[in-house]
Amino acid sequence: MSLSNIALFFTTAVVMICTPGPDIIYVSTRGIAQGRGVALLSTFGVCIGYIVHTALAVLGLSAILQASATAFEVIRYAGAAYLLYLGVRTLLSRESLIPVGNEARPTRRGSIIWQGMATSILNPKGILFFIAFLPQFVDAQVGYVALQMLIYGLSFTALCLLIYGMIGHFAGGLGDRLTRQPQIAGFMKWFSGSVLIGLGLRMAIPERK
Repeated sequence: MSLSNIALFFTTAVVMICTPGPDIIYVSTRGIAQGRGVALLSTFGVCIGYIVHTALAVLGLSAILQASATAFEVIRYAGAAYLLYLGVRTLLSRESLIPVGNEARPTRRGSIIWQGMATSILNPKGILFFIAFLPQFVDAQVGYVALQMLIYGLSFTALCLLIYGMIGHFAGGLGDRLTRQPQIAGFMKWFSGSVLIGLGLRMAIPERK
């Protein structure tokens, strides 16, 4: 692992992380609609999902899933269905999106983390990304290929935690201010549910080549 290779990895990783994608949209939406605490918990959940993707890539399971069209489609539709479920449940919920005192209860915290983790793990593009991205920076001559992939994967996850966390922090701050007004809080519920449904539909519909 040469210094030039490491520098190239971090530069490329930061650019890719900052490029708007489903996970940034997910974290930002949760922050704007439900406040800073929910955004940070969602970020934590998404990054746990990245650790799972890293482990799969290191073990070679991602390559197997990539090679199996059926398995890949099952994961894609499961992820889409889960996002649609979250969106519909948000729209139909009679509860306010902002917890009392703007703090999530312990049981709710676990649920928020799990939701972020599930949306990340069930995103098939995450499987493709980790299996395609990490090996590009592995130096086969050094050896310990699996260890190198693990280090790069965990480093990428740490960067995501930092950058997504900052995005969630600012989006959540905006959400905390907006949702102090009941009429805006109602709009935020509609906005959050609609974005989640949109992400689900985007995941379910194959991209045209």
